Amino acid sequence: MIEGLAKVLAEASDIALCGSSSNPTLSMQALSELSPDVVLLDQSSGLRGMFHFIAQAQVRQPQSRVVLWIHELDEVESFRALQAGARGILKKTLPVSALTDCIRTVARGEVWLDQLVPADSKKADGRRSGARLTSREKDIVALVARGLRNRQIGETLSITQGTVKVHLMHIFEKTGVRDRFELAVEARRLLGGGGKPAENEPAPRSG
Repeated sequence: MIEGLAKVLAEASDIALCGSSSNPTLSMQALSELSPDVVLLDQSSGLRGMFHFIAQAQVRQPQSRVVLWIHELDEVESFRALQAGARGILKKTLPVSALTDCIRTVARGEVWLDQLVPADSKKADGRRSGARLTSREKDIVALVARGLRNRQIGETLSITQGTVKVHLMHIFEKTGVRDRFELAVEARRLLGGGGKPAENEPAPRSG
């Protein structure tokens, strides 16, 4: 798997594979030594192992953004991963282009969650496609995508939890999303993200 990943990333001129490890302890040491922009974390260590790694990475190397590279992960666990600090969740069944797009997106500081919501929840919705959010609503969408709870959002924006709930109610009504997880998945599109990095921006380093 690592050899295949190395070949894929070798073809991307703006991404450099700076290291790899199958041992959790050595992986954490490499994280501190190499300081990668993006860390692809394989699901083989199990959910508990993944969450433990994310927690440690948040302390040791907070600027390294963790992407879970998974086969399957339900909505509850995906949202838990966001709250723990993961910045991307990528299915291994997606094309190679999705892998490189994910790395670039997360390296820019955005969240990658495409292809995680069931198809029936992605049906066309007039409110969703034409939603016009206020600047405050966009702030809240961005914070929800980072996995923050209402209390944390309120503290960040200096507003009450009640006000956060009212804004969320308006956001759900305007966008047609059903819950916080779907809002997090839709956040990149709703906020107009996905632009290409500037030409002079250094190549993201993946570990």
